[in-house]
Amino acid sequence: QVHLVESGGGLVQAGGSLRLSCAASGVFFSISTMGWYRQAPGKERELVADISRGGSTNFLDSVKGRFTISGDYVKNTVYLQMNNLRPEDTAVYFCFVRGYVKPYDYWGQGTQVTVSS
Repeated sequence: QVHLVESGGGLVQAGGSLRLSCAASGVFFSISTMGWYRQAPGKERELVADISRGGSTNFLDSVKGRFTISGDYVKNTVYLQMNNLRPEDTAVYFCFVRGYVKPYDYWGQGTQVTVSS
């Protein structure tokens, strides 16, 4: 059974930083990609960042230069370092791992990030 558990969310003032962690267990398949989505109230879920096994990364335009993603494919753990946070970054952040066969993606429960203005 695959379990993903996020940690590191919380309350922070604008301009502050948070580091999110996600540890995956029960993964008995090859992971191609790990990353993070977020969903703010009243908005669509959006991909924040991901990192492939080979180290290739993608970032949402609005977080480029502020967020950094890293992944440990030995520990099956993914991190999101969030710097210079803005109120519009407020959302529930979900981590995921992606395999090569269906259902492809597995998700965590989410962790709340709230940035005060």
